[in-house]
Amino acid sequence: MSNATAIPFSTTVFVKDTCLCLHAQRAARALARRFDTALKPLGLTNGQFSLLMSLNRPEPPPMGPVANLLAMDRTTLTAALKPLQKRGLLSIETDPRDKRGKRLRLTEQGMAVLMSALPVWTQTHEEVEAQIASGDADRLRRDLADIR
Repeated sequence: MSNATAIPFSTTVFVKDTCLCLHAQRAARALARRFDTALKPLGLTNGQFSLLMSLNRPEPPPMGPVANLLAMDRTTLTAALKPLQKRGLLSIETDPRDKRGKRLRLTEQGMAVLMSALPVWTQTHEEVEAQIASGDADRLRRDLADIR
């Protein structure tokens, strides 16, 4: 590559300092590590906690709405379900209204793990929110939700 087509280092610094995607990725990784560490004694990752929590509904949800809530495609959701199903934390059942569809149900064991994990999540979440410099976690959530 010739020097004439090189991107100046100042551009690299500008992108590093201003790129919303980079900043969101860094924050997401830091949050994931923090929650993973907190939930590890319960044998859960932060993603597994979120998945189990997404199943805590009055009726077992179909896969589509769960995938949408977690911002996953159905293939990724299916892969994420397998270890939790193997541990007996959830079951995948045929939808009684549409035999082609699947419904996801927390098992009693899954609910017990989720109940044990919730105080850990709550404590960790409070600690994270306390670190938000503006003190306005609701604003941060709204701003992040606006990005589609």
